[in-house]
Amino acid sequence: MRSRIFILLSCFALAGCTARNDQAVYLASNAENRPASTLLSFATRSVSPTQATSELLLKLPLKAKSLRFAVIGDSGTGRSPQFEVAQEMEAYRRIVNFSFVIMLGDNIYGGHSPRDFVKKFEEPYKPLLDAGVKFYASLGNHDSLSEREYNLFNMGGERYYSFKKNDVAFFVLDSSYMDPVQLSWLEKQLRESNAAWKICYFHHPVYSDGKFHGPDLDLRSVLAPLFQKYQVNVVLSGHEHVYERLKPQNNIYYFVLGNSGQLRFNNLRLSSQMEAGFDTDRDFMLVEVEGDDFYFQTITESGATIDSGILHKQTNPSN
Repeated sequence: MRSRIFILLSCFALAGCTARNDQAVYLASNAENRPASTLLSFATRSVSPTQATSELLLKLPLKAKSLRFAVIGDSGTGRSPQFEVAQEMEAYRRIVNFSFVIMLGDNIYGGHSPRDFVKKFEEPYKPLLDAGVKFYASLGNHDSLSEREYNLFNMGGERYYSFKKNDVAFFVLDSSYMDPVQLSWLEKQLRESNAAWKICYFHHPVYSDGKFHGPDLDLRSVLAPLFQKYQVNVVLSGHEHVYERLKPQNNIYYFVLGNSGQLRFNNLRLSSQMEAGFDTDRDFMLVEVEGDDFYFQTITESGATIDSGILHKQTNPSN
């Protein structure tokens, strides 16, 4: 685990997003070819679940009756960084009390034997599972269709599905096989939903500044019009082994989080559409939704908060 993280700070203004003092940062392993800005560093530390919760830096308001969940992507390696992210998640669960986790694909890398599910999922997240936290998986390109039948992924035997928590509807897609049947299902689900918040998540990002993969333009061409037409509020994807928060695209909030187990160093290129980016450590995200507000906090395996803020529900997301 790295003992220090270098932060490249940039100023920004985002309509509907309230900045806090560690926000809108591009975090890179070096400043080569970056625009002129202030280069800072700070020490980080590991937090064990038994440490005093007062030591954790919490950016969420923890409002009464709010919906709270965590987000991970590209997690299922079975290696030590995955365990360290999971340990940090459990430390925060004890104060945030999130009840479920959404998974952005590549949940199990390599083999898919019963032992692989234990090593790459059940063991890393055992404290969360023991606490009753549920996981809702989407399929990535490294996943097997057999994961649909794995009870702890709560997929109900389907490649794509939806579920609702409080007044938030989640639409979980299989972006590896976006066939007409799935698109028709998605359109019907979005059209009939009366949820206050509509959140879609799937593996391949339709917007991304990652150097290795970049955005899936074919996927964007078929999904983005549906997101706009039916007023989707937030879209989350993995695949690119970095963290990125983008400026709203057609008034929709997009996140990429594919570094909860895997990591691709220095894989982001700065662009006018990037609001925040991070490519030097693994991380996960906490989310709290209450009323018209979507609070988020992104935390590394070593306990550093690298992005946080509040997004306001769009009046007309597609405009």
